[in-house]
Amino acid sequence: MKRLKKFFLLLAAAPVVAFAAEAGIPLDKAPVNLADQESLQRGARVFVNNCLNCHAAASMRYVRMQDIGLTEEQIKDNLLFAAEKPGETMTVGMNAADGKAWFGATPPDLSVVARSRSPDWLYTYLRGFYRDETRPTGWNNTVFDKVGMPHILWDLQGEQVPRYKTVDGHEVIDRLELTKPGSLTPAEYDAMVGDLVNYLVWMGEPAQLTRKRTGLAVLAFLALFFIPAYYLKKEYWKDVH
Repeated sequence: MKRLKKFFLLLAAAPVVAFAAEAGIPLDKAPVNLADQESLQRGARVFVNNCLNCHAAASMRYVRMQDIGLTEEQIKDNLLFAAEKPGETMTVGMNAADGKAWFGATPPDLSVVARSRSPDWLYTYLRGFYRDETRPTGWNNTVFDKVGMPHILWDLQGEQVPRYKTVDGHEVIDRLELTKPGSLTPAEYDAMVGDLVNYLVWMGEPAQLTRKRTGLAVLAFLALFFIPAYYLKKEYWKDVH
């Protein structure tokens, strides 16, 4: 019993620990809307064209993107670059050893990255790259210091440099300044990243909207059933003293 109580106490404390780990890192709110199929489709395109070169999503099948409004033909024509059939999973050709040699660590599978991190973390991270010539890739990140991943979207966002401020005698990054524009405006880049994060959230649990609708329907049924059940209970027990 004591062990069980200890387990539940640790479970209850987990969100506090997670929050403490993110303390001091201001995260921007991700524009997540799983009901926006056009956003999910745009995000899927960004994911396949950019992320899927190094990161796999082995728990996701291409054909599942029919759930966001794409036809099998659209998937074949526009998104099926690393596989032959829509029923295959989203894997990459790069092996783990090469990934570790090139980037210092094997690029993680992104199937459930939005659940292991958070949508806000991903949204801030993908917009937080800045030039740092001390790093092997030439890039660093405000959310993930000394990140091994290069800024693969730099040609779209452009190049940012940090501007510092002094806090308690230490220099910390105050803001990022765009010194070399990319092919997208800052607003367009933020919107594209928002679509990508939206897709990553959906990919982490494609049945999320269905689950929520089913849950609401069950709760509504139970609420309605409670009324006749209550009066039946009163009728059956009225003669019991």
